[in-house]
Amino acid sequence: VIPAARSVTRKAPDAARIDKIAEVLRSGEPALIILANKSTRGRALGLAGQIQAGTGCRLGSQFFTARIERGAGRVPLERIPYAVPQGQAFLAGFKHLITVETKEPVAFFAYPDKPSLLKAPGTVVHNLADADEDSEAAFEMLIDALGIGGTPSRIQERIETPVPSGALNPISIAHALAAALPEHAILVDESLTTGRESMGLTMGARPHDLINNMGGSIGYGTPVATGAALACPDRRTFCMVGDGSAMYTIQSLWTQAREQLPVTTIIFANNSYAILKAEYANMGAGTPGPQALAMIDIDRPTIDWVAMAKSMGVPGVSVSTAEDFHAAMVRSVDAEGPVLIEVKLY
Repeated sequence: VIPAARSVTRKAPDAARIDKIAEVLRSGEPALIILANKSTRGRALGLAGQIQAGTGCRLGSQFFTARIERGAGRVPLERIPYAVPQGQAFLAGFKHLITVETKEPVAFFAYPDKPSLLKAPGTVVHNLADADEDSEAAFEMLIDALGIGGTPSRIQERIETPVPSGALNPISIAHALAAALPEHAILVDESLTTGRESMGLTMGARPHDLINNMGGSIGYGTPVATGAALACPDRRTFCMVGDGSAMYTIQSLWTQAREQLPVTTIIFANNSYAILKAEYANMGAGTPGPQALAMIDIDRPTIDWVAMAKSMGVPGVSVSTAEDFHAAMVRSVDAEGPVLIEVKLY
């Protein structure tokens, strides 16, 4: 018998800290509340939406956030961009950053000639709740301090995204996702270079959970999608993963077939570890030479993803247009078990 999970009582936030942040929000100076951990879902997220509506501040999340409840009918969070220049530009206009169960935004790596801290000079960071503190209680205290208890949250409206057509690219892929995601889907995102900066286009999709890697590993997506489907067999899980990443943990398909799990695995096939090429450039290492490229290209031989999936008991299809990708996603929603979709980007 597996013992019940131990309940952990989270610490109460400091009242003086709450009062100080209330003063900041009453000042009218540009402020961004950055949510993480348990504050990005459930009642805590709704309370954050009340604070946004009552004060005019903005709500955001770190680029890497473990789980966010998003989509139509939920409080939207703006995602801080991954790349240093874009992250700096996003944060440039804020006088105050208010962190909830997280720290201030930093660059993912120590890039040469680029800052590690992304905030603008003069921006002040305020901590509303630590990771071991009760963020829901912190939001309640802040709402009381501001006197905005009756304010309704701002929520995301449903955006009926037209079905895209033509070439596959980050924009058309995001539009296809937004149009096809079913109600209460689980979206595991390890799309890396393909979907990294375009996920904002899915904000108006049907309500869903977005699950993200919290570290720099690759190969995370398929086992996490397997676990999500085991935990929530009544919901369809969509796993977006690059071909290089998928090669680390592709045996997850066998488990999905064995357990007949409701997982749609979407392989973004560009025959390369494109994320490593991007970080190579970010480090100022110049253009990779033949020896370096040989280590991060995976086209000798080219992987037959549909055949590999079939060998492990998972039916698959390969698509090369946006409309075919959307159609394959829609078909997978009604599948009895796992499905693989290869999105050919070469």
